[in-house]
Amino acid sequence: MFEEAVRYLLSLGHETLTIKLGLRNTQLLLEALGNPQRNFPAAQIAGTNGKGSTAVMLDAICRAAGIRTGLFTSPHLVSITERIKIDGRDVSRLQFAKCTERVRRAAEGLLSQKEIEALPTFFEHLTAIALEAFQQAGVELAVLETGLGGRLDATTAVGAELVALTPISMDHEEFLGSTIESVAAEKAAIIHKGVRAVVAPQAPAALQVILRQCEICDVEPIMTNEDQVQIEQWSSDGRFRMTITTSQDRYESLWLRLRGQHQIANALVAIQLAECLRNDGFHITNGAIVEGLEQAEHAGRLELHDGRPSILLDGAHNPAGAETLRQYLDQFVPQPVTLIFGGMHDKKLAQMAMLLFPAARWIVLTKLDNPRSATTESLQDLAGSIREPSEIRTAPCVSGALRIAKEITPGAGLICVTGSLYLVGEIKTLLEKELSLAQ
Repeated sequence: MFEEAVRYLLSLGHETLTIKLGLRNTQLLLEALGNPQRNFPAAQIAGTNGKGSTAVMLDAICRAAGIRTGLFTSPHLVSITERIKIDGRDVSRLQFAKCTERVRRAAEGLLSQKEIEALPTFFEHLTAIALEAFQQAGVELAVLETGLGGRLDATTAVGAELVALTPISMDHEEFLGSTIESVAAEKAAIIHKGVRAVVAPQAPAALQVILRQCEICDVEPIMTNEDQVQIEQWSSDGRFRMTITTSQDRYESLWLRLRGQHQIANALVAIQLAECLRNDGFHITNGAIVEGLEQAEHAGRLELHDGRPSILLDGAHNPAGAETLRQYLDQFVPQPVTLIFGGMHDKKLAQMAMLLFPAARWIVLTKLDNPRSATTESLQDLAGSIREPSEIRTAPCVSGALRIAKEITPGAGLICVTGSLYLVGEIKTLLEKELSLAQ
């Protein structure tokens, strides 16, 4: 039953190749399902980098407060069920299959009645499946990570009254526009009349667009800034302890579970969202906020597997993400680094290579099991302009790349896997298989 549900969804086309921005199909699909999204409030988070981490932080805070949550994120790394979590746990395969069947019937009914011209996309289906699962589970709050953009993203059809914007940079230009202003405009469009909007620090051009959207919609944004944070300590693997002060409260000596200094900005946004929910009547204490931030986990984002050698998984897939990873490596990784790198041909791989390749002792280039994957030949051309040929290896598949990296990396070294969340997902699958065979 689960396998049939996955086959149906995949038959709709690869989610990154069949993107069709617009809200009408999602709205009609939700109406056909009885508008499950009306049974719970929702918080929607958009941005370029950090929106997933912010979503898992808010979800963890709310669960620490005893709130039954539904969390919708993308993409998944190993199993599609990772995208839909209820009270912190992946939706069961049986429940996923049942919700998929219900959404499929609704979608095919709309098509047969000619209310839509084509079946909703993979992501539109998944959004509806998540909302249906949340309704059936009786969640008290849905936390939604925007898929792409904001204005025409399927999650925007929910009409969340609490929204947030994490830092915005260039990405998905083929859909969102070729300037930071156009990208920001698409993402800021989740701000509409009647919402509360939390805004992370932004580049000046992006901030100007966001503030203009707030002014048009008569929304007073809740701004976060580094002045709210006092860093007290950090661990050798890049976790930070800090005290955070807002206009409402003070959170003392909390350790962020997620690694990297960039997570401080995401934590600020999550705290402000939690305080908005508290103002709405949710019982979220100071202690619950601290506990949630100290427990939040996000797979594939500076995810460290100890060993000989250790393995660091980070799904940096654009220059902003690559810059954040480079800062982490420079600050917290003194040992030799072997970089396993693969990415999508339509990403800014040259900029990412310039940032990341100089930080590694050895580079292993590979091709992903994805129709958008860059070839090893094209990656080798990039690497050859930055590093010596003796420092570069290639592998036709991800399993081969992992084998080579383990062979050339000393036990005290680190293997860093990056360039795409899809690459991270393939590596995680291999690591899980290795672990199960060892047990």
